[in-house]
Amino acid sequence: MAIEVLMPALSPTMTEGTLARWLKKEGDTISSGDVLAEIETDKATMEVEAVDEGILGKILVTEGTQGVPVNATIAILVEEGEAVPDVAAPQKAASTAPKIQETAPAEPAVKAAPALSQTPPALSAVGAGRKIFASPLAKRIAKQKGLDLAAIKGTGPNGRIVRRDVENASAKPQSASPSAPKSGSAGAGSSTSVPHSTMRKVIARRLSEAKSTIPHFYVSVDIELDALMALRSQLNATSPEEGPDAFKLSVNDMLVKAAAVALKRIPTVNASFTEEAMILHDDVDISIAVSIPDGLITPIVRQADKKSLKQISLETKDLVKRARAGKLKPEEFQGGTFSISNMGMYGVKDFSAIINPPQAAILAIAAGRKQPVVKGNELAIATVMTVTLSVDHRVVDGSVAAEWLSAFRSVVESPLTLVI
Repeated sequence: MAIEVLMPALSPTMTEGTLARWLKKEGDTISSGDVLAEIETDKATMEVEAVDEGILGKILVTEGTQGVPVNATIAILVEEGEAVPDVAAPQKAASTAPKIQETAPAEPAVKAAPALSQTPPALSAVGAGRKIFASPLAKRIAKQKGLDLAAIKGTGPNGRIVRRDVENASAKPQSASPSAPKSGSAGAGSSTSVPHSTMRKVIARRLSEAKSTIPHFYVSVDIELDALMALRSQLNATSPEEGPDAFKLSVNDMLVKAAAVALKRIPTVNASFTEEAMILHDDVDISIAVSIPDGLITPIVRQADKKSLKQISLETKDLVKRARAGKLKPEEFQGGTFSISNMGMYGVKDFSAIINPPQAAILAIAAGRKQPVVKGNELAIATVMTVTLSVDHRVVDGSVAAEWLSAFRSVVESPLTLVI
């Protein structure tokens, strides 16, 4: 009996996604648990595992297809020797650029580009008053591929540039048109157009919304790290060299714990804003910003205030590893109460981060650096880092933000609190 493989809902808010890559091909034998494909959601690229067994009889949605609705049939599994039933591909799936048909499609589920015109071929302005004929579809493909229509010879009626002309031009190096300056170019150099991925589009939209709708303010403080770094060395020296009990604490592990302690002391910062009320969270769930090839993801250390440094270290390393491999579960990167973004490894002196709604704050951690400090009446050298707390002023007042930073600095500079 044939089995339909459906587009999964990988998060509570997911309504559609991009089928990024098939890891199996038609005719392959599939076992339960095999990874069939990679799905790109609005938050991450994740693997889809087979639930049933059989032969991958037919792939209905090709690689790179965007806007595939949740629960749409993307493939068919059949038994050995069974005929593949005739099943249509999802109607709302938006075709990728290389698969564009010459006729205008029905209204897509996701309007990733302007709709194709139903009017006769448009005239494209090129150079100093010169006009060229190009079909709307040819113009669209040329724009997506970064091609200059002025350098393409049309083979359609009356010399009109059509799809095949643009596709043929993309297969060979394109010479620059002497009469047409490169549009969108600030200088004489060449450029490459890189289409936005689903994740990049969502990151852009959400950060723009967060910055424009949340009244941010920023509070910064310098913190000495020497005591914390000395304690880290002492604790790491107690770890076995290998085995299940081995660990290696990072400075970031200790700062995550310090933030959790400070959030328990000043719980107003561990909050969220809604139009009806301010939500004070009992659990301290810290989102850690992790860079991945296509953007950013924030795996969460749950109940960080209740975990030991060793637990935080082991859990964080596992989360980061699986985040970069695209193997996080939705519940592992959704629902944090406070965020940390650490760019100290890049030598950044200071920076401020954009709040991750509905959270009320995010902590930006810069690099530690040696600098002179005054201790008592004497000059000394200390390792100092600058941290900046970005705060939602609808939830947290300036005095509360300053109080939280003071608590955080106290824990970092007197780090025995982290192991008591």
